[in-house]
Amino acid sequence: MNAMAPEPAEILVIDDEADALKSTTAVLQAAGHIVHSVSERIAALRVARRCALDLVICDVNLAGNSGLELTRELKQLPGMQDVPVMFISRTQLPDIIRRSHDAGAAYYLRKPLDPEVLTELVSKALWLPHLVRAQVTRRDEPLRAVPPPQVRTSPRVAAVQGIQLPLA
Repeated sequence: MNAMAPEPAEILVIDDEADALKSTTAVLQAAGHIVHSVSERIAALRVARRCALDLVICDVNLAGNSGLELTRELKQLPGMQDVPVMFISRTQLPDIIRRSHDAGAAYYLRKPLDPEVLTELVSKALWLPHLVRAQVTRRDEPLRAVPPPQVRTSPRVAAVQGIQLPLA
């Protein structure tokens, strides 16, 4: 993605609440993204196998199924390992944020979603793979030998170098 001319991101939104799915999709499409909206696991896996996704936004609870487990399953698919995930939920469990981060989430948002916050965090999440790739590239680059700095000695210093000072 180029900061000067951003390409639309391909985003998979998974939510079993029809109204939430519809509003999230509308916000993301208005921001210029290509959005695949699904309400259940099988459809999510089908889209992930078929499309080159840039981001997954998934509800934590999907009609009795775990969105956390679904995203772990999605991450096992070819090409999905580095795709960032954002979780959304109405869940108020005390450890849900920790559990979502353990499942690989970049962000966790509570419903109802604020459109401005959603758009901003989506933009940030889309840069995560680029940052990781840049970091890995830097780490994998061979260390370059840096030549020692050339020391120029002034004539005054050169004359003094031959003098030995007596030890006290």
